[in-house]
Amino acid sequence: MDIERISSNEIKIKNRQRIYQYIRMNGPVSKQDLVVALQLSLPTVTQNLEYLKKAALIDSSRKITNTGGRNATAFTYLKRAKMAIGIYITAHHMNGVAVNLSGDVETMIREQQDFDLDDEGYLKKLGRLVEKVRKEALIKEEDLLGVGISVPGLVSDDGEMVIYGRTLNFTGKTKKEIAKYIPYPCRLVHDSYAAGYIEAWKNQNVKNAFYISLSNSIGGSVIIDHEIYQGDTQKGGEIGHMTVVPKDGERCYCGKRGCFDTVCRAGNLDQYTNGNLEAFFEKLAQKDPKAMELWETYLDYLALAVHNIRVLFDGKVILGGYVGAYIGEYLEELCRRVDEYDSFGEQAKDYVLACHYTKEASAAGAAVFYIDEFLEGI
Repeated sequence: MDIERISSNEIKIKNRQRIYQYIRMNGPVSKQDLVVALQLSLPTVTQNLEYLKKAALIDSSRKITNTGGRNATAFTYLKRAKMAIGIYITAHHMNGVAVNLSGDVETMIREQQDFDLDDEGYLKKLGRLVEKVRKEALIKEEDLLGVGISVPGLVSDDGEMVIYGRTLNFTGKTKKEIAKYIPYPCRLVHDSYAAGYIEAWKNQNVKNAFYISLSNSIGGSVIIDHEIYQGDTQKGGEIGHMTVVPKDGERCYCGKRGCFDTVCRAGNLDQYTNGNLEAFFEKLAQKDPKAMELWETYLDYLALAVHNIRVLFDGKVILGGYVGAYIGEYLEELCRRVDEYDSFGEQAKDYVLACHYTKEASAAGAAVFYIDEFLEGI
């Protein structure tokens, strides 16, 4: 009897989720639309719509115009019914975003602050940033699902501890320490995983992909069947430490030489413009000789990496991070270079994509983990 009861309950939950997701993706819709599209009975649809209305997840105040008779009630989903906040901490900034149930960034705040998790003032400012984002986005405390904290390091599977934080020397720091002044549910998320996850989450046509974060350091994430593959020890996707210059390569922050990080980090470009990447791409657009020389070298290494990733994973390759925000204009040339390595008659333009989120992908991705958890639990 218990097994039958559990099975029946699971069916009810599944039907509720199907109805909600259909409204979310196709609204406004009528009851009849749901009956036909989902092949459910009218009583089942009606019962679940009532549940979703009471939970304040959908709206039924509109009508669908029907030229043949009475206008039907239109059901639409409320994307601000629940919200999540994402924080991204870097060497010199802390960035906060508010994200709705569609994964859209509604509020973005970026504050300059040197990284120092041993400073109480820094931790308090992190807490104030969360409150600032919450209030600016007009999020009620009861509607805040949680705060995802994106960090430039590897994180334990339970989101509780930084297990490798060599970039900023914070290995071993815990969520409890970092979120000391954040009074909401929190979790730590590896920045590259967060950015890659939201790219695949937003584009449901991307089933399998490798996301490359081209920022001050290089990271990556592997998406398989819409899920992040972390590997056996949470190092899946760490493309930054793939050796690409086996002899006489530059020393990486990890201590080894010739890592991909040393040839494709953003600093290899913006070193020419005093750390201003936007200024670098302005010079590149003006065909500045030095900028063009740096870019040529950069594209060569990036093309090699993209080719190798495609051979290994046979999925989409998404280019994000600071450089990825500018890559769209140069995607055709990059694809041409990738095609020179091709062994299977493929064309890179069919699988190499520029990122959707050009700003604060890591912060937004950290928030989306809470959005996803909520949607799965409806």
